Amino acid sequence: MSAAMLAPGQRSSWWRLLREPRSLLGVALVFLVLLAAVLGPAVSGYAPAEPDFLATLAAPSTTHLLGTDDLGRDVLSRILEGARVSLLVGLSSVAAALLLGTPIGLVAGYVGGWTDGTLMRCMDVLLAFPGILLALGITAALGASLPVTVIAIAAVNLPVLARVARGQALALRNLDFVSAERALGFGEVSILLRCVLPNALSPILVQASLLLASSIITESYLSFLGLGVQPPTPSWGNMLHDAVGFLDQAVWLAWFPGAAIFLTVLGFNLLGDALRDRLDPRD
Repeated sequence: MSAAMLAPGQRSSWWRLLREPRSLLGVALVFLVLLAAVLGPAVSGYAPAEPDFLATLAAPSTTHLLGTDDLGRDVLSRILEGARVSLLVGLSSVAAALLLGTPIGLVAGYVGGWTDGTLMRCMDVLLAFPGILLALGITAALGASLPVTVIAIAAVNLPVLARVARGQALALRNLDFVSAERALGFGEVSILLRCVLPNALSPILVQASLLLASSIITESYLSFLGLGVQPPTPSWGNMLHDAVGFLDQAVWLAWFPGAAIFLTVLGFNLLGDALRDRLDPRD
């Protein structure tokens, strides 16, 4: 795999990938979400938590491009701020799962035996629960807050990345180049870090990119149910929750955060699929 990634045609291969409509759409959507998260409320000119009781439930207009909510808060500024929250939770939870799950899976697959059995049975305990129920249980037990939301979603992602890493370690541990390293006298830890990890990294990163989308959806679930990001911090999930009581008066309160979730998840899924196609060693 590593040799393929260093092939002379790598740059042109990436360029061809970016010219595909699916990949280009994914990159464009992710870029827009990142831009929204960086610029934030500066684009709309309104503070996301600042109420205006003289402009409650105002329809989209030139003053408030996406309207206002029941407290007169600008919906656009809250969606832009919600992009920061969603990306923060998604990236933090996936990064935490990546840092924990990758070494667990690699050690389990490379060492084998009782080590493999013990570590993977622990991962199976987490996998035994549906992801959203596991996240709900953790947030209900530890209390609803932004850090707890990150921990809960990381716990959902952890066994997935650990199993991917384990599968790669099992496939690589007896290959010729690994055996050659052993014959040269290198230690097992050195072989694991120098040979197995670099060659296992591509599918792990692809899986991590796909988990970003599911992490954003899970955060929206939790916030919608009141167990995720807490008000007054804007989150697309708690914006949808607040919109439920006003669907007959201000349907845009549900349209715009719902569209933000849809487009963000679509972008990360398309980007993950593109990375998988590019980095799949079987292609």
